[in-house]
Amino acid sequence: MSLRESRPKRADGSLLSHLQLAEKVWDAERGRARVKIIHIGGRADDPVNTERLRRLAHSILRAAARPKRSSPRTRPDGSLRPSATRIRAPHQEEGHPRIDQANVDVLATLDGKFVVHSNDDTLSAANLALGSKQLQRVELAWRQLKSGLTLRPVYHWALHRIHACVALTVLALLLVRIAEAACADSWGNIRDDLKQIKLAQLSSRNGTVWQVSGPSPETLKHLKSLKILESPPVLKLA
Repeated sequence: MSLRESRPKRADGSLLSHLQLAEKVWDAERGRARVKIIHIGGRADDPVNTERLRRLAHSILRAAARPKRSSPRTRPDGSLRPSATRIRAPHQEEGHPRIDQANVDVLATLDGKFVVHSNDDTLSAANLALGSKQLQRVELAWRQLKSGLTLRPVYHWALHRIHACVALTVLALLLVRIAEAACADSWGNIRDDLKQIKLAQLSSRNGTVWQVSGPSPETLKHLKSLKILESPPVLKLA
């Protein structure tokens, strides 16, 4: 592998100098060696770019010279190790794998069950199960923050802005949870029903009227559950 400089000519006749990583490979059809371009770098007059390509070439040569290690799932003869599969026992004398039925029966008792892992030996099984359920609630809450509230990506750098954003987001999630508990329905259904209430502005030579559309029965039910008074048909006359 070598680092070489290429000088192609532009349309105006000037030369452009850039670096290339290349190596010689044998062409069996032509019966001779040819140059194969591996990577095209930047301009040759940039010393930082030249040093970067040199380090890249050294890394490729070290990786190519490193001896290949056998896969940890296979033996040197190519056969599977016992740890490579759960239900296969060691190979028979003729080299064919066989199924360990006793191991299959043990694993069948765990089908459809979740195993909770912990590095704290002092926790009981009930505490581990409670911690796993609380983790699911936290993950569900963050999922609601990202998708349920349809938040846009916000990038804050000041600490007080970060605190305010988190506080307002958690407050919005709390309001969503209160609405779901009061209406016994999902926030998506509640939001869609409340969106049916429209405010229209009607203007004429005689004045302007702000009128509210009539809510549907489901919307009235949600308003009653949330203890929100129904708006009058006409809000304002001007």
